[in-house]
Amino acid sequence: MNDIDDAGEIARRLDRTHVFHSWSAQGALTPMVVDHGRGTEVWDAEGRRYLDFSSQLVNLNIGHQHPRVVAAIQAQAGELATIAPAHAVRVRGEAARRISQRAPERFHKVFFTNGGADANENAIRMARLHTGRDKVLSAYRSYHGNTGAAVVATGDWRRVPNEYARGHVHFFGPYLYRSDFWSTTPEQETERALHHLQRVIEAEGPGSVAAVLLETVVGTGGVLVPPPGYLAGVRALTERYGILLVLDEVMAGFGRTGSWFALEHHDVRPDLITFAKGVNSGYVPVGGVLLCDEIAATFDDRVFPGGLTYSGHPLAMASIVATLDAMADEGVVENAARIGAQVLGPGLAALAEKHPVVGEVRGVGVFWALELVADRTTREPLAAGAVGALKADLTRRGLLPFVAENRVHVVPPCVVTDAEVHEALEVYDAALTQIEKELHP
Repeated sequence: MNDIDDAGEIARRLDRTHVFHSWSAQGALTPMVVDHGRGTEVWDAEGRRYLDFSSQLVNLNIGHQHPRVVAAIQAQAGELATIAPAHAVRVRGEAARRISQRAPERFHKVFFTNGGADANENAIRMARLHTGRDKVLSAYRSYHGNTGAAVVATGDWRRVPNEYARGHVHFFGPYLYRSDFWSTTPEQETERALHHLQRVIEAEGPGSVAAVLLETVVGTGGVLVPPPGYLAGVRALTERYGILLVLDEVMAGFGRTGSWFALEHHDVRPDLITFAKGVNSGYVPVGGVLLCDEIAATFDDRVFPGGLTYSGHPLAMASIVATLDAMADEGVVENAARIGAQVLGPGLAALAEKHPVVGEVRGVGVFWALELVADRTTREPLAAGAVGALKADLTRRGLLPFVAENRVHVVPPCVVTDAEVHEALEVYDAALTQIEKELHP
């Protein structure tokens, strides 16, 4: 074997011998060995190129190995590699300032965490302490992280074997394609979903509910963009009952929807905003909570009973500063908006027109999903085996996909080019053609 093959085999053997993978049965794993990446592309250990249309875990908004971000991390490591969160360091303040400048008015304070899960964990804690109430309401189609309260706030199957936290209640959010409310229009779905939420609040006892926690755009649960008026309606309900609104922007924030925060697309102002992923594209683990001034003031003379050893870690802070500055200077957010509206959205719509296996296309910016069905009339979800075969075929054709249940999420980095989108659309087209041939030979 040559050196490349040797390196790949060593990495593969080490992984299978010593690494325990998340969300997986360990014995059947055959992970791809990734050697390096650049922009929207990665190369495996054998030197084969792939378009990364997963953005890894929908976090690589600025792309692989952006030189300004890499250089900022290197420079910070040479100056001050780590420091306790109790100290003040300029890079932490600069990162917090840049984030708060992008947030709605009256958001001036940031509590830094190690990722999105513990951002939601601490937001839940803040809401309970601020209101003196206990319950947190969240949607069944949601994912908020894999720590104690965050995973129980999560609505999908991952919650069920992990239900050890208290005070969590779930409700159904809007999803017109598979409406739980027998709706036929977006307006009906908004009205009926809001009525359902109001009844849940009333049945639980409004005085017991601390917060409603929602992904601004549901991510792993289906790239569900709220219908017009829904988030504003939720805000009105929370204000009526003295409940806080927490918007989870972990996946949707920092360019993914073609805006700095996804909430900018909706007439809504939350009380707490959680973030991670795109704020620095995951170059160093980091997340955080943006607090509105009123909630931040709760802890002016009262101890906030929470903290993390690596809160505001200097390497992570440097990567945030460099990422947000580069995104602003290079028009990355604007690129995501244009790509979604002019290239990716129309291209996916054309695929849906051509392929009966595509039941619905939905999304915004560089945040899209193809919902796959066995029958368009009944909307029966495409079987898991067929979805698995499609995923394998996409990879074989040189594209890293993000697949969840019966959906292919089309989520390239925000720096993706028109040419790369067109190349990916050709790959999706070929793979969908192949799976339809196998389903209907």
